[in-house]
Amino acid sequence: MEEAAQVTAGRLRADCANCFGLCCVALAFTVSTDFAADKKAGDPCRHLGADHRCGIHAELRTSGYRGCTVYDCFGAGQHLSQVTFAGRDWRGAPDGGRAMFAALPVMRQLHELLRHLTEARDHPAASAERAAIGRALDRVDALTRLDPDALLAVDPAAERAEVGELLGRVSEAVRAQVPGRRKDRRGADLMGARLRGAALRGAGLRGALLIGADLRDADLRLADLLGADLRDTDLRGADLTGALFLTQPQLNAARGDTRTALPPALTRPSHWR
Repeated sequence: MEEAAQVTAGRLRADCANCFGLCCVALAFTVSTDFAADKKAGDPCRHLGADHRCGIHAELRTSGYRGCTVYDCFGAGQHLSQVTFAGRDWRGAPDGGRAMFAALPVMRQLHELLRHLTEARDHPAASAERAAIGRALDRVDALTRLDPDALLAVDPAAERAEVGELLGRVSEAVRAQVPGRRKDRRGADLMGARLRGAALRGAGLRGALLIGADLRDADLRLADLLGADLRDTDLRGADLTGALFLTQPQLNAARGDTRTALPPALTRPSHWR
């Protein structure tokens, strides 16, 4: 088994060239502002080519498939394709790929946990939790290496709960560096909230609903954004430097611009202006 210390950021980034287009088949979507057509789980998207690549990848947003630009598997797709199923294409599988499709949501959640744990491991303020983080990395990494049947028996919710407690302790340690009283808005319903220029440095926003909220020019440095819903959140000019457990899908779902300050591990979405 790979040692937890070797779980690198590269492994946790999607590599579509080494995946069999799993997200384009396994997942279902419904006609909406995010998807231009209905698709059942297990049915290949009509834009998926024989080479497992998207035929409209460069025009997803203008073609009505904004939802596809938000999704990120955190490297789960290529891991399933090349490791769990040893490079066997779902098209030639006896079950038509059903086992592979069922495993994708489980593997994605495990890879997301690995992503958060590696961030926690590398944070200087998390030294007191370093051993616990290492054990959690070892455990979750081992789960990603199970055979298909054993993988489907994993309870992702239980894993998320256990890792979540650890990440919470790391968050407290990091945010304790912020002077003064830190706002705690965990799980708060802030849909459409007017928070332009808000002082939210070191705030606890874990699981907060920030759909459509106005956070222009807000100070979100060192804020805990684990699981926060940032769909259509206006982050233009906001400072997200050092924001904790923020992921690329969250950013891809939000709105921002060239003034939005991001943690170095994340990429400015191409649709931001």
